[in-house]
Amino acid sequence: MPTHHYVRFQSATRHRNGHFPGVFALVNNLAEEGRLTPAQEHFRRTHNDWYDANFLNPSTIDPDVYDRDLHPGAASWFKSTSPHLIARVDGYLAVLRAHRIPCHRLHSLTPGHVIYEDPDQVVVTPPRQPLRDPRHIP
Repeated sequence: MPTHHYVRFQSATRHRNGHFPGVFALVNNLAEEGRLTPAQEHFRRTHNDWYDANFLNPSTIDPDVYDRDLHPGAASWFKSTSPHLIARVDGYLAVLRAHRIPCHRLHSLTPGHVIYEDPDQVVVTPPRQPLRDPRHIP
């Protein structure tokens, strides 16, 4: 079985719900707030439509996959074997840069507990890590 690594693009700032929103949510939120220029809105609509046509939406397969009570912190990660999907994220990042919203590109071999998987992505809940006293350095 091949080893994949996973890629996620997310906000550098934690949301008030405690999690880091992904780039699609960030750009869609800007649109909902009416903050996109006409060109940015055209980009968003065109590229969202492309993703809708070429990429499975996990919540259409499992409506509970992003339920905050059932799966706290659930987040989507691209599989590295889907570069055609990852490459299109650059335009979303450009929109976010124009609005001075910093984002991170994360890479992981084990992004968390997999609750959904398809050929292009996984949805995971964050790994559980023991709490450590920040004053204690092992």
